[in-house]
Amino acid sequence: MNLHIHNADLVAIVALALLASLLLATRFKPKTWVGIVFEALLANLAAIATVIAFEAMLS
Repeated sequence: MNLHIHNADLVAIVALALLASLLLATRFKPKTWVGIVFEALLANLAAIATVIAFEAMLS
């Protein structure tokens, strides 16, 4: 299975990560930098996994 990540996929990753981090921030309201960094990493990993899963479905 060959996955090809293109510019549109990168835009989708960024958009999903921003949306997920906004939703996580409103839900958990982190008070420390560690919490903010953890939320950002979690949101980015979820966005990357979503785009890779979508690419796998299409290929």
